[in-house]
Amino acid sequence: MPDSIKLLATRRFRPFFLTQLLGAFNDNLYKNGLTVFIAFQAASVSQEESNTLVNIAAGLFILPFFLFSPIAGQLADKHEKSMLIRRIKLLEIAIMLLGAAAFILQSPTLLVGILFLMGAQSALFGPVKYSLLPQALEPAELVGGNAMVEFGTFIAILMGLIVGVYFLGFGTAVIAVAVVFVACIGYWVSRGIPTLPAGAPDLKISYHIPRQTLCILRDARANLTVFYSVMGISWFWFIGITYITQLPNFVRYELGGDRQVYVLLLAMFSIGIGAGSFLCEKLSGRIVEIGLVPIGALGLTLFGVDLYFNQGLSASTDLIGPANFIAEGGNLRVCFDIIMLGISGGIYIVPLYALVQQRSEASKRSRIIAANNVLNALFMVVASVYGLLALSAGVSIPMLFLIMALMNAVVALFIFMLVPEFVMRLLIWLLVHTLYRVDKRDLDNIPDEGPAVLICNHVSFVDAMVLAGCIRRPIRFVMYYQIFNLPLLSFIFKTANAIPVAGAKEDKEMMERAFEQISEALRNGELVCIFPEGKITANGDMETFKPGVLRILENDPVPVVPLALRGLWGSFFSRAYGNAMSRLFPRGMLSRIELAAGATINPEDASLETMQETVLQLRGNRL
Repeated sequence: MPDSIKLLATRRFRPFFLTQLLGAFNDNLYKNGLTVFIAFQAASVSQEESNTLVNIAAGLFILPFFLFSPIAGQLADKHEKSMLIRRIKLLEIAIMLLGAAAFILQSPTLLVGILFLMGAQSALFGPVKYSLLPQALEPAELVGGNAMVEFGTFIAILMGLIVGVYFLGFGTAVIAVAVVFVACIGYWVSRGIPTLPAGAPDLKISYHIPRQTLCILRDARANLTVFYSVMGISWFWFIGITYITQLPNFVRYELGGDRQVYVLLLAMFSIGIGAGSFLCEKLSGRIVEIGLVPIGALGLTLFGVDLYFNQGLSASTDLIGPANFIAEGGNLRVCFDIIMLGISGGIYIVPLYALVQQRSEASKRSRIIAANNVLNALFMVVASVYGLLALSAGVSIPMLFLIMALMNAVVALFIFMLVPEFVMRLLIWLLVHTLYRVDKRDLDNIPDEGPAVLICNHVSFVDAMVLAGCIRRPIRFVMYYQIFNLPLLSFIFKTANAIPVAGAKEDKEMMERAFEQISEALRNGELVCIFPEGKITANGDMETFKPGVLRILENDPVPVVPLALRGLWGSFFSRAYGNAMSRLFPRGMLSRIELAAGATINPEDASLETMQETVLQLRGNRL
């Protein structure tokens, strides 16, 4: 069972998950009921009017995120979160009462107008939802928690559609009752959310929306990796809103399918998002692995392009059901592309959300999430305008999808060039998951926050990459300058902000600069990893530890965590056969290695003999 599923058994996560699930379900019950009503049941609405209303509806729901997120972020940082969530759920009940009246009147214009109020309520909930997770969950649970939230969101989209389509068969009054009932259940469930303290209780709320929008964007830009991750999330929602908004008319007018075909394809997309989210958790290994983001981006482009070239156009003038749809032409390819777009989206989005939560300053986290919501909203509004203008100009929906897929390739490449850490982490992930199978033991001994020195035996040229791929926190590696400058690997080491070091006889200035950088990193609360042997073993035995680690601890007495790598001796990157990388995969692909952590050593007890003996015992007899 995935660890994320186990979170549902905990009171710190289950009430929150059910609250956000019911809220997302209710939003989509209303929105999809409205969309299907316009596209399939409002006989007086033409295709052109349907396109216009559907895109206006999407824009009106998103617009409040742009307008009210700055205030929502301040409220979420200032107030205790469970109380704030309950008040937001009461507001949802009031809005759904108005929505129920609009359904009973069967007025498309009024139904679309109510979406603005629903968007305002959702905008208030957004910063609370994502800033709550780092408080309620352990660091190792953050990816799993985000996977569950994304899975729940898209399952809510699916279930909102299915229930909306089903209830429309009994008349709009049934949906009117349902949206109010679900809002009431959501409030009742929210009462079980445990108390979570405010991040900045002394914050003074400013209702000057333009000024606060600039302030929260400035907060987000303080960490460029976080900011560009926010941009990546916003681009995902540009893609997602385009697919979801255009899907009803794509099914009806391009594929010749009926409402059940629309439900089928949306189900495939939603299940794909859930599968991709859980797959991301599995592939991440309980760390925030942003190296998966380029894989997700590649999938979004490849399967978006393939969707354009594999449309299964129906020759019939009558709308066909799921069985006939699947039996015709290349529609199985359409289904496959939709599923893979969902999986790619899940792999892409989960690490980005987790990274923003993990690396945001705790006292400003909700406001940074609010900045994310502002940019998300901006991108989604632009997506709605893009869809509206493109379709009005005569661009077909498949061509619109193709243009978006090609744009995704350009945007992804741009972001990865600005933040090469994504590509660096991808290379590390590929190394750890294609050449080796890594068993991890007692890595919880590494503190979740605060400074520490990691010490490890040195077996191969990729030791640092293996450690970086297995340990949750970013690490500043101290490495011999000649290894630091190796072709290909140098990109990874430089992007990871590793610290090159040389011996005093080789380059005393570089050595002194390295110790200054180490001290600065530790005083900033970072993890620093050093290989105290000073060189890679030439015979498999551990070399005597050099005194440089003692100098580090004299300058900054921080805890020491001993690590040991097992099983790398004899691998492609070791010197077991003379020169490293002289024999191609002597142990084959996916050879098993192990990374073990020992108990923390207090700085006052960290003699060279103690540290070396501890690492030697951790390594054991397995080289």
